[in-house]
Amino acid sequence: MTAARDAGAHRRTVSRLLASACLALAGAAVQANGDTGPAGALFGTQLRGQTFQYTVRTGDTLHSISARHGEGSVAIARANALDPRQALRPGQVLELDNRHVVPADADGILVNIPQRMLFHFEDGSLRAAWPITAGGPGWRTPRGPFTVINRQTDKPWIVPKSIQAEMLREGKPVLTRVEPGPENPLGRHWIGVSIPGIGIHGTNAPSSIYALRSHGCIRMHPDDVAALFGRVEVGSPGRFVYHPALLAALADGRVFVEVHRDAYRLAREPLAALRELAEARGVADRIDWTRAAEIVAARDGIAREVTLSEHTSAERAPAPANQSPGVTDR
Repeated sequence: MTAARDAGAHRRTVSRLLASACLALAGAAVQANGDTGPAGALFGTQLRGQTFQYTVRTGDTLHSISARHGEGSVAIARANALDPRQALRPGQVLELDNRHVVPADADGILVNIPQRMLFHFEDGSLRAAWPITAGGPGWRTPRGPFTVINRQTDKPWIVPKSIQAEMLREGKPVLTRVEPGPENPLGRHWIGVSIPGIGIHGTNAPSSIYALRSHGCIRMHPDDVAALFGRVEVGSPGRFVYHPALLAALADGRVFVEVHRDAYRLAREPLAALRELAEARGVADRIDWTRAAEIVAARDGIAREVTLSEHTSAERAPAPANQSPGVTDR
């Protein structure tokens, strides 16, 4: 038991120190790239995800299900009339809804920070989409374009001198290097980008995905970052954007709205931003704005239909239980 406790404490220390390292680097990156002004709403023409049933497995929690499927734990609890304080039961069937608006006109990697989603495009088409964790409000993931500058597997973490000094001040063991393995919070795959100090990497804590809690870097589930790692190469383009409100006009006439919390406090009032975007795209007269206002108020991060009744069509039928968490391969 003592060895297990020591190992757990070491893992927590390493994770905290990695956060501190990303903290310092991300702070420099924000200064270098700057915040380019208030963000508004983002337009799309397709959705990713669907409504489906999920059968709870041994060890599942609301947070682990949220992390893997890209639906907030609060939204899951509310939709299934669950008490978040109560443990889930193996075999319990949950209704999940992880529909998200896919941003249009993107190329390569696109991360919409408040949406906590990474989209990968090739030749103008969506190839994959995954939930991620981005920077917390105090240590924002910087916005702007980037290119992939390196790809590394089993990257050791070289502890910066400043973090070693912090360890010394706090009376803790001074680590200079964390080797690859289960204790390394970078995971097995690292995709370095041209924004200083920022990378897209795995994690040794998969339940920490689908949140704003890193210190600037983008975390992904180990399986997801491995898939992305195999798709990109040095020179691949990407962009980090910040749009809490999204609007999708689908080819079948339906219109959807998705709204997230403005954790960085950068965005305009979302209903006004959505109205302006809808007017610009010529779909404002197809939207039930009362329903849109309700979605704005809820800010539950799920794409919800707002089509006026004369345009409304049936919702997509539930998918089979325990489907893949949402990778699109073509």
